[in-house]
Amino acid sequence: MDLKLLLIATLLGAFSCGDAQKEGNECINANAKYCGECIQAGAKCGWCKDPNFLKQGETVSTRCDEMHSLIKRGCDDDMIENPHGKQKILKNKKVTHRKKGAEKLKPEEITQIQPQKLSLTLRSGEPQSFNLTFKRAEDYPIDLYYLMDLSYSMKDDLENVKNLGTSLMLEMSKITSDFRIGFGSFVEKTVMPYISTTPAKLLNPCTGDQNCTSPFSYKNVLKLTSDGKKFNNLVGQQHISGNLDSPEGGFDAIMQVAVCGDHIGWRNVTRLLVFSTDAGFHFAGDGKLGGIVLPNDGKCHLENNAYTMSHYYDYPSIAHLVQKLSDNNIQTIFAVTEEFQPVYQELKNLIPKSAVGTLSANSSNVINLIIDAYNSLSSEVILENSKLPEGVTIAYTSRCKNGVVSEGESGRRCSNISIGDEVMFSISVTSKGCPKLGKPEHIKIKPLGFTEEVEIILNFICECECNKDGVKNSPLCHFGNGTYECGACKCNEGRVGRQCECSSNDVATEDMDRTCRKDNGTDICSNNGDCVCGTCECKKRDNPEERYSGQHCECDNFNCDRSGNKLCGGHGHCECRVCVCDPMWTGNACDCSLDNSTCLASNKQICNGRGECECGTCKCTDPKFQGPTCETCPTCPGVCTEHKECVQCRAFGTGEKKDTCERDCSYFNLIKVKDRDKLPQPNDASYPVMHCKERDANDCWFYYTYAVNNNTEKEVHVVDMLDCPAGPDIIPIVAGVVAGIVLIGLALLLIWKLLMIIHDRREFAKFEKEKMNAKWDTQENPIYKSPVNQFQNPQYGR
Repeated sequence: MDLKLLLIATLLGAFSCGDAQKEGNECINANAKYCGECIQAGAKCGWCKDPNFLKQGETVSTRCDEMHSLIKRGCDDDMIENPHGKQKILKNKKVTHRKKGAEKLKPEEITQIQPQKLSLTLRSGEPQSFNLTFKRAEDYPIDLYYLMDLSYSMKDDLENVKNLGTSLMLEMSKITSDFRIGFGSFVEKTVMPYISTTPAKLLNPCTGDQNCTSPFSYKNVLKLTSDGKKFNNLVGQQHISGNLDSPEGGFDAIMQVAVCGDHIGWRNVTRLLVFSTDAGFHFAGDGKLGGIVLPNDGKCHLENNAYTMSHYYDYPSIAHLVQKLSDNNIQTIFAVTEEFQPVYQELKNLIPKSAVGTLSANSSNVINLIIDAYNSLSSEVILENSKLPEGVTIAYTSRCKNGVVSEGESGRRCSNISIGDEVMFSISVTSKGCPKLGKPEHIKIKPLGFTEEVEIILNFICECECNKDGVKNSPLCHFGNGTYECGACKCNEGRVGRQCECSSNDVATEDMDRTCRKDNGTDICSNNGDCVCGTCECKKRDNPEERYSGQHCECDNFNCDRSGNKLCGGHGHCECRVCVCDPMWTGNACDCSLDNSTCLASNKQICNGRGECECGTCKCTDPKFQGPTCETCPTCPGVCTEHKECVQCRAFGTGEKKDTCERDCSYFNLIKVKDRDKLPQPNDASYPVMHCKERDANDCWFYYTYAVNNNTEKEVHVVDMLDCPAGPDIIPIVAGVVAGIVLIGLALLLIWKLLMIIHDRREFAKFEKEKMNAKWDTQENPIYKSPVNQFQNPQYGR
């Protein structure tokens, strides 16, 4: 029976736990044996270093818990190790506010990003955030390298590029006063099947009478220079070459331009690479067609400004190119003919900070293409970071022009930035745990295509401050078998126990197990813990508020009586399955209040003189009276009239209180029923019920009951239909009136007709009578003269 009660109490305790408790507590789940382990478990975790903190049966790992839980369990705030991360800015040079035409600065003197260096001290799970400002400087130096396809199909393009130097210099002078330009060319790998290797074709790969130069992979024709005329002269000396297949070896050339910085002459300024072609490209794996299987090594192989290892290394992969272009802060502009636009658009999507422009058939629009592409690239800033140490994450939030805020991957970038615009990024760095070596790490954040960067030194909090005061081989740890630090023993290898009193080889002996049993008939540590060194170490529960304790883990603080689904009624705490009540409370579940103030009626009498106060609640002795202080009499005269207006407004929305109903009439629970038979009857309830019948302004009756239930709640049951007197039936009345009028009219017509018939008959009879009495007729009239005259024709008959 006791086991069943224990199981029910445990289930109730489990159901009362919140979702957070179900998921567990990261501090407890860490099962930390020392302070350093604890603070690495999470940002909320603290370690109590008070030597007397642990109760009997509690493990060392219970020192590690959330701050509020440790304080609640009796650990003073100043005895809790809970370090926090910090940050320090080491270099914070302000961004340059400079206009074109002002004093000329060296590239290294121009600052577009702030701060430049900082140190972050990270606590596991606790983010450290800082703001990064970027301002696009005006009159910023630009290096532009023009890399051109010199296969035969680009013959007419070369003629237009020969004058590119001075023209481009003139246009770029509108953007910057410090501009340099270089030139390189490429064709293809000099092996079959990319070119013809016959001696004649090696000298002149073109057909007919065309004079072409020998095929080559890549040449650096002109190092970056500010002399536009020199560009024109050297480019003017270039000749077209040829190859066999349509895709070109441009990727080899791009790789060399990216990694051969000394040969090209790149400065730490804006670096632009213009790649001009009218064909596709070979990439990694295509070299196998020529018997080349070694992957591209991504190193510089220029001798006399020519790529010498094209026959030895395969073409680079796209990912390899992306890495090298990013490492060297080079922004690529693909100037390609319309036919290959879709191909290079896809390539652009794979290479950050790149652009594609449509090259006219003869490259006549190349200057406008470069200007437009540069404006497009420089109007967007995208942040990237170097490889992060294990367990470190970084999050970006951008605050761009016009108040636009973005997070996630979009938080890395801002678009539509004009010269002189300033944007801000909020960067949050979080660590989970500590690196294996625990040494400082370095990461860098920079805008793609720019040489400036932010250097971040990451330091990690892996140990507590109290660890510095630890005493090795302390006598407090069983004759020096451990280090006493942060209020607990950190045992040497091979030793276990709270004071390191046992060898790990002896922890499971029968003698030790015997001391962990309360008696011979019970389980080891009451099945609520483990026997370590002859001492019970009680199990931990997911809910940090619940604990097993006692010499044999026979006690707990969650299996006490409950009231109102609260442990010890919420007015005490559970110790070894017994409620210890707060002052002024008593009972097995601390649910009986000793305070009589809750029983005082409005007349200052206990329970209105009609009851007794038990556990802070009135028990009314007069059955007519109810309520928390025995002042309510639902069956007394006047109850129906008192509540009439409130019932009327809440049930039907009418009455004098309909406008103030919510304010004045929310003191009872309203329950609607269909008819009067559904209303509670006096004999059905265990408390008095008052039946009421009231009439509203429309002479309609409504029926309800009023009662105070056993929970001292006032409740009203009301019939949801008004009982109104039946009004006259209009249709039959109207029909009767109309029918009566019609019938009366017909009757009058019939009477009139009858009278007319009688009158006519009388007149006719009178006429007949007078006619009979007449003394003469038309034949005897003396003055009658016949209207007929007779004449005879004297000629008739002859």
